[in-house]
Amino acid sequence: MKKLMLFILFSVLCLAGCASNADKEEPKEKKEQTLKVASLIPPMTDILEIVKPLMKEEGINLEIVVLNDNVQPNNALANKEVDANFFQHVPYMEQFNKNSNADLVAVQPIYHAVYGGYSPKYKSLDDLPDGATVAIANDPTNISRSLALMDKYGLIKLKDDATSTDATEADIVENKRNFKIKKVDLLMLARVYEDTDLTIMTPAYAEPLGLKPNKDALLTEGVESAFAITLVARKDNADSEAIKLLAEKMTGPEVKKFLEEDYKDSALPAF
Repeated sequence: MKKLMLFILFSVLCLAGCASNADKEEPKEKKEQTLKVASLIPPMTDILEIVKPLMKEEGINLEIVVLNDNVQPNNALANKEVDANFFQHVPYMEQFNKNSNADLVAVQPIYHAVYGGYSPKYKSLDDLPDGATVAIANDPTNISRSLALMDKYGLIKLKDDATSTDATEADIVENKRNFKIKKVDLLMLARVYEDTDLTIMTPAYAEPLGLKPNKDALLTEGVESAFAITLVARKDNADSEAIKLLAEKMTGPEVKKFLEEDYKDSALPAF
């Protein structure tokens, strides 16, 4: 009996020691997750750089993939080469989905890029000569947007049912001054600027030319537009915790302060 009692006591002490050692074990370090986001130019890339350390604090490595044109980011996202992108407005995304049978999803609008028309030669719209060349982006959604802006300022007249998201050149019912509409690739707008009479573009392409909407644009779009620059993901990952966290950080006080202080004349917060 004495030996049995000693054996039981020894077993209890061993178990207690094991429990004590287990309590002292350090928790396993959480594996860092990488989130790839495709983008193009400032302030889009600037915003992602601001949130990068904020995501790092949450255990997520934000990898910013800078691409060279406005087609690659959506292709990369649809093909699962990246997890999200940040460069476009919703009508552009919807056009891509339609044309490519894709399932990209708008996650969070971030800012309104003030859309405007600039001239390298003239100080007002009244100075534009008959037959003036007007350069606009050549993708369907920006064609609609540009034509609607021209209609708003009376440069042309569109059909009554044409909107900023579906207007085409076929909807022009009046062009009394015979403006020549020149459609070019979005990324080429700044390059052709000096060779046009009027170029309609976002501040991302105007500002490198030293142009600001509030003082240089002859016509501008308001923040009531449907064209806020938006964080976009896929249907299969839009509700993931990492994407939700990214949207949260991109609408945080750090980004709002950046937009209000550094881009107050051209990029208005949409949150």
